[in-house]
Amino acid sequence: MTDEPPAIGPERLRERALRALTTARDRTALLTTCVDGPDLVAQHSPLMSPLVWDLAHIGNQEELWLLRTVAGREAMRPEIDGLYDAFEHPRAERPSLPLLPPDEARRYAAEVRGRALDVLENTPFEGRRLTEAGFAFGMIAQHEQQHDETMLITHQLRRGPRALTAPDPEPVAPYSGPSEVLVPGGPFTMGTSTEPWALDNERPAHVRTVPAFHIDTTPVTNAAYRAFIEDGGYDEERWWTPQGWAHIRTHGLDAPLYWRREGGEWLRRRFGVTEAVPPDEPVLHVSWYEADAYARWAGRRLPTEAEWEKAARHDPATGRSRRYPWGDADPAPEHANLGQRHLRPAPAGSYPAGASPLGVRQLIGDVWEWTASDLLPYPGFNAFPYKEYSEVFFGPEYKVLRGGSFAVDPVACRGTFRNWDYPVRRQIFSGFRTARDA
Repeated sequence: MTDEPPAIGPERLRERALRALTTARDRTALLTTCVDGPDLVAQHSPLMSPLVWDLAHIGNQEELWLLRTVAGREAMRPEIDGLYDAFEHPRAERPSLPLLPPDEARRYAAEVRGRALDVLENTPFEGRRLTEAGFAFGMIAQHEQQHDETMLITHQLRRGPRALTAPDPEPVAPYSGPSEVLVPGGPFTMGTSTEPWALDNERPAHVRTVPAFHIDTTPVTNAAYRAFIEDGGYDEERWWTPQGWAHIRTHGLDAPLYWRREGGEWLRRRFGVTEAVPPDEPVLHVSWYEADAYARWAGRRLPTEAEWEKAARHDPATGRSRRYPWGDADPAPEHANLGQRHLRPAPAGSYPAGASPLGVRQLIGDVWEWTASDLLPYPGFNAFPYKEYSEVFFGPEYKVLRGGSFAVDPVACRGTFRNWDYPVRRQIFSGFRTARDA
């Protein structure tokens, strides 16, 4: 049951690192050139930073880790370190800081990148933990893509005309297969000890024993969630945790974020366009409290993080845990909706080539999926290369999300990848699927 992804040689890893860094920067450029200067420096929501902060923060983190830490070079702009320290200034305060203007932020990030590519070309990929198998470069590519997803969230929050476009996912026939899948009980290998660019909270691989359970074949759809709303789900305290009930009462919530009812029709705002809520898409922009309440209303529950990962990775025929539901190959377009290729989830039941060995679909991509679990360290966890990536977030305040969304790049999405957020969060690209005991 060992976790054994295929070995990759140093030169292929170097090529992979270059490709990942380039892909991330191309996306950053798209997200920061599709709007004008005032939109870059404005704060579109107190929950999010101005786009220009993310842009310079990306460059600052790359300088810190690749130029200063890996290459041992002197700081280029030491006076700005505090401005772009994510722990020093809450997001709501960042617009008031003396941030680099857009053109200067672009020049800074570009200069850092030019120097970083020289470091990539000349750094051995062995003999040092930080650079083993190109880890530091993979970490920085993932960091940039995570901020690209954050900036895409800001674009969705932004008011005004559409600034981004992308083709819709391929239409598919309405899914008519089984609504749930039985996952047999027993042990499986959770986490990884061998994935080269896995982050510290994904490690180490360890055996978990999970009793048999049923899990939804696809994420919960807008149509299913609408049935919850129309059955009075937001008006029935019995479906909600005490904290969830207090939250929706205090804030007057009665539907997913960006939904509104006009007459007998539900509409939503999506990247500057108002449209009818598509019934067959996975529901999007719901909090953990809403996901949990829906599951209770449906007579089910949210899967635990271990259940989710077993459904996604465990192959009963071989007993081993795959990198992805479909196997060990990197994601391809036929497997999952990733990388901002589309600006919406694909219809439920899409991507049969990406299904797990047991037939569970869309576990990777489309929508982040809330789980029942708090973010906790795995047995044997060691913070690396800094405590602030994961360790400071461990505890009951954060709930785990799994699987990625259409806004996540493949470099930052694996069968072991763990995301987390407060249970009130709705601006993220979050959905869910439900489970029940066997």
